[in-house]
Amino acid sequence: MREEVYGIAYTKPEVVLLQDTGIGVAETAARTCYDSFANSENSVIQELEDKLPDDLMCETLNGIEESALLEDLAWTYFHHSILEHANLSYLIRGTSRGVLQEHARHRIQAISVRSTRYTMSGIINAFVASLHGGGKEFFIEIVDSYDMFVTADKEYNHLEIGAMYEKLLFQKQRIEDFYAIAVAKSSLVFLDELNGKPKELYDALQAGKKKRNVGDAFKHIITDNVKVDMVVTFNLRSLKNYFTLRDSGAAYFQIRWLAQEMMRVTPKKYLDLIIKQK
Repeated sequence: MREEVYGIAYTKPEVVLLQDTGIGVAETAARTCYDSFANSENSVIQELEDKLPDDLMCETLNGIEESALLEDLAWTYFHHSILEHANLSYLIRGTSRGVLQEHARHRIQAISVRSTRYTMSGIINAFVASLHGGGKEFFIEIVDSYDMFVTADKEYNHLEIGAMYEKLLFQKQRIEDFYAIAVAKSSLVFLDELNGKPKELYDALQAGKKKRNVGDAFKHIITDNVKVDMVVTFNLRSLKNYFTLRDSGAAYFQIRWLAQEMMRVTPKKYLDLIIKQK
C-alpha cells in the first residue's frame, strides 16, 4: 500500500504476528500476588490453588482468552507490572531505518534487524561492475531493481541511488586498496577478465564468494530512507506504552503506520488490556 506525505509517495510496512504467549501466565502472576486462585473464572487457574501444573494444564493455561482480574487490574487499579508476563513477537518487513531509530527509544523490547554489515554486497558489486563499463546509469539500473527504499517515487529514488554512487566514487578516489575491501579475493580475477562487460561482471561477483562484513566500509552511503526488516518482541506492558505513543497523531508518520499495522494483527485479548475502547 502506498501513501503520499509531504509530496513524496511512500510504501507502508507489512507485519505478521509470529507468536504470542497468551494471557494465562499474566493472570497466574496476578493471582500469585493476591493469593486468589480460587476466585478465577478460569478453572485451570483455580486448580493452581493447591497443585503445580502439568503439561496439559500449562497448555490450557496458555489458551485462556479472557480474564476479569487482568481487566480490573489494567483499567481500575493500573497494576500493569503483571502485563509484563505476556509477550508478542512480530515480523516486520519494509519499514525504514528512520523507524528503526525510533524503535530503539523504546527500552523494553527485543529487536533483531537485517544487518547492513552482511547484506550490502549486491550494492557494492553493482558499483564495482559499473566502474568497468556502464557507469552511473548502470549502477542506478541495478540498484533500482532492489526496491530498497520506503519512498515509492522512481525519480526521487534515482536521486538517492545517484547519491550513493557519488559517495562510493568519492571513497574509491581516496583509498588505494578499494577493491581489496570491496571484492572477495577469489573474485578479483573477474575484474580483468570481464572488463567492459558490466552485466557479466556483476553476475560473476554476485555468484562468487561474498566479501565478509563488506558493509563495515560502506554503511555511510545509505540513508534513513532504506527499508529494513526486523523481528521485535514486546512484553504487553511495553507494547501498551508503544501503541499509546506511536498511534498518536503527534508521532512520526512512518512509525505511526507501523504501530497501526502491528495493532491490526494483535489479537483482541491483548488489545482489550492495553487500548481503551472508544
